[in-house]
This record gives sequence, structure tokens and C-alpha cells, in this order.
Amino acid sequence: MLKEEFFPLVDERGNVTGKASRTECHSGSFLLHPVVHLHVINSKGELYLQKRSENKDIQPGKWDTSVGGHVDYGEEVETALYREVSEELGITDFNPVFMISYKFRSDLESELVNSFYTIYDGVISPDPIEISEGRFWTVDEIKSFLRKNVFTPNFENEFEMLMSKKMLPL
Repeated sequence: MLKEEFFPLVDERGNVTGKASRTECHSGSFLLHPVVHLHVINSKGELYLQKRSENKDIQPGKWDTSVGGHVDYGEEVETALYREVSEELGITDFNPVFMISYKFRSDLESELVNSFYTIYDGVISPDPIEISEGRFWTVDEIKSFLRKNVFTPNFENEFEMLMSKKMLPL
């Protein structure tokens, strides 16, 4: 039997206020829990996106942020970032740049998103269980597919926000 994962519950500043299971957090309770996002950009100014596996419980088969994952209870945000990037893309040597922390609410959950980017031209080895494929996209390619049910709503909202604030070096 799989062990239940626990996430920290946080306020909008990221201060831990409690803990809850993954099931509780993803069941429409809207308990605010922290996640990490990393936008991997190559030296050509292209953004790596991952296509979520069909077996994911949220947004299966949609293109999404380079890396996205939950912070485990008792784990620091930056530790979670390095763990998730290693697990999802096999990248261990990178320099994250923090951009923004913001609250995102979907139909099922409420997340405090901690968003970073890195410039990276090395080898990327996507986890075949979590990711069905991955590739670099140009900004124009991404813009041409916005609002066409290709990307996760979270990615679209974050991409548009970061571009409007000129936070992504694209």
C-alpha cells in the first residue's frame, strides 16, 4: 500500500500553519499548500515544457511548466525545487532564480506557487512515469496555442503573468 503524502498548509506569505494529506488538499477543500515551478530556458530563449502523463490525477495529457511539484511537509521550498527537478527532468546542476510567489486556485485545490527559472543547455531526461514527452518551445509557438486546450490553465495563467511583468528572460 502506498504511504499517504502530507503537505504543509500555509498562509499567503508561506508560513506553515498545519498539515494535510494529498487527498485532502486535492478534494475541493481549497487548503492552501505550497508548490514549486521551474521554467527551464535554453540559451536560444526557448522554454522547455513537459506533457503530463495520461495517468496524472490533475490535467492529464496537457502541456505544462517545465517542472512542477509539491513541497512535502517538513521540507523547505528550495529543497523541494531541487528534488522535483531531479525527479522530473534528471537535472541536478542548475542555478534557480526566484521570480514570484502567488496564490492559484483551480476547481479542486488552492496552491501557493513559488516560481523560479533557470538557463540550462544540458541533458534533460524526463521521468517516463510522470511525463509523456517534453521539448523546447518558442514564445511564438506558445502564444499560438494559448486558450486552445493544449496547456494546463495554471501554465497559461503563469506564463501570461510572467511575460506581462517581464520576469521570464525570453
